[in-house]
Amino acid sequence: MLRTIIIDDEDHIRDSLAKLLARHCPQVMVAGAASGVVSGIETIRELNPDLVLLDIQMNDGTGFDLLQSFPTIDFKVIFITAYDQYALQAFRFSAVDYLLKPVNPEHLVAAINRAALLIRDHFNIQLNALYDNLRSLTRQDKKIILKTTEQIYLLDLKNIVCCESDSCYTTINTNEGEHIMVAKTLKEYEEMLSGCGFYRVHKSFLINLAHIKRFEKQDGGFIVLTNDQKIPVASRKREEMMGLLEKMAE
Repeated sequence: MLRTIIIDDEDHIRDSLAKLLARHCPQVMVAGAASGVVSGIETIRELNPDLVLLDIQMNDGTGFDLLQSFPTIDFKVIFITAYDQYALQAFRFSAVDYLLKPVNPEHLVAAINRAALLIRDHFNIQLNALYDNLRSLTRQDKKIILKTTEQIYLLDLKNIVCCESDSCYTTINTNEGEHIMVAKTLKEYEEMLSGCGFYRVHKSFLINLAHIKRFEKQDGGFIVLTNDQKIPVASRKREEMMGLLEKMAE
């Protein structure tokens, strides 16, 4: 059983989450609840939960304020948020679980199932990446968490050269010669990295525009990247790609 605490400054949100958990998540036992940062800290220390459902914006501070009051975080966290799209991108890059208000029952169940499998040490890495991402001034300064079956990687976006599709998996190629295969589709990374200087140049390749070395026109067109990898340009993408290159040269 996951001993769980709900921390949110809205009564109806706490009540709604408790009811949804009772109805859909039999592996969860709601051990307590709190309405703010101060009361939340006291409740966590008193009840020692396995999982905390944590609101980000509360009347007496933020969920981040609460977490930073603990020298080490030995419980799992799912954030409850109404953050804007830019901030949500930071959550996705950091692989930190969040639920949007109003909470969708299916999303709640999926997040609870992921939390049950989460290794606590990994959460501290992900949380530090989230802090960095929320503070970063530019999108290419952000960090992204990549999880494989054996390891967890923390990469700067600017060090990713390209992402390559492999059926339901994606291989992330870095400027240091790493090839990291993760269980996400290329489409998921295309959506996640939207607006961050990445471009889907071919059905099998998503490239970092900052790593383009040159464009070769033979055989329909190839992009040569800084790691000397040659990426084919889809015929329907060729004109758009040429336009991007011209803008970059201005």
